[in-house]
Amino acid sequence: MSSSTSVGSSQDQESDLSDLESSFCRPSSFRFNESATSGEGLVQLFQGQRPYDLLTERFLSGLGPPPLRTNTEVLAVYQNKYSDIRGQGMMQNFGICKKTMEQKHGGNANVNFAWCSVSKDEIPKIIQYGFSCSMPKNDGSYGHGVYLTPANSSLLECVKKAAVDEDGLRHVFLCRVILGKTEVIQPGTQQCCPSSKEFDSGVDNLWSPNKYIVWSTHMNAHILPDFLLSFRAPCCLEGFLTPQVHQKMPTSPWLPFPALLSALSKFLPPSDLASLTKYHRELREKRITRHQMIQRVRQLAGDKLLVSVIKSLGAKPKVPTK
Repeated sequence: MSSSTSVGSSQDQESDLSDLESSFCRPSSFRFNESATSGEGLVQLFQGQRPYDLLTERFLSGLGPPPLRTNTEVLAVYQNKYSDIRGQGMMQNFGICKKTMEQKHGGNANVNFAWCSVSKDEIPKIIQYGFSCSMPKNDGSYGHGVYLTPANSSLLECVKKAAVDEDGLRHVFLCRVILGKTEVIQPGTQQCCPSSKEFDSGVDNLWSPNKYIVWSTHMNAHILPDFLLSFRAPCCLEGFLTPQVHQKMPTSPWLPFPALLSALSKFLPPSDLASLTKYHRELREKRITRHQMIQRVRQLAGDKLLVSVIKSLGAKPKVPTK
């Protein structure tokens, strides 16, 4: 049902994150353009600067193949400089929450980059007060919270939902997001907070998430709007939106559960290991299915650790056994 990591993050994204984070401490090297923004706190970036080029390339590549990508133009990129008292407070609060999440999940706060479409009017409110003051509109299909698109996912839906302003521009934030331990959220839910203390945020798909759900209870502390992109896209996007093709879920490598639990015992806290041992006993007693057991292992261990352990054991590509 859930995962403790963002399945779909990659080494490329980690490299991008490092490159972008290295620019957070140097806002004074950029020229501030107040007239081009809808509020204070934004510093305009320019072509040739590493963050500008990286963000523009990442954004356009997320639009997929032509013609949408070739008909979309990034007109401005801004960095949130967090220079006033409120901004500094937002950064400090984010840092505190990140440390808390690391303590909760064994050192992994699961911080990722994600896009969030906003209207022009929402920009200054979010910059000054955070998302609780002006939560971007969504259809509510995944509960009550802020929906964000992973940085390495398709941006078609995100672009479609971006409101067009009086100048024909659309706007998206690139945010740092503390995901912590995620759970899969089904469409149609009325959920407004994590289903239990075990979880912190939601995703729409475990293996290839196209949507992060940060609950209204967490959105101010767990989201930092670091960059703003203003762009012009074709007025009618319906022709560019294609149905998503759901990839077949990969089968789990063959591995006896006792061997897997023994390997995981080196990494998991005793409480999690005790839970997995209990689930394995229930599996052998046929009180739960093999699929349910696999899901519970993934909930507690997380896919990143699980894949690493399975590879280290040299498992064959078959289904797990009892």
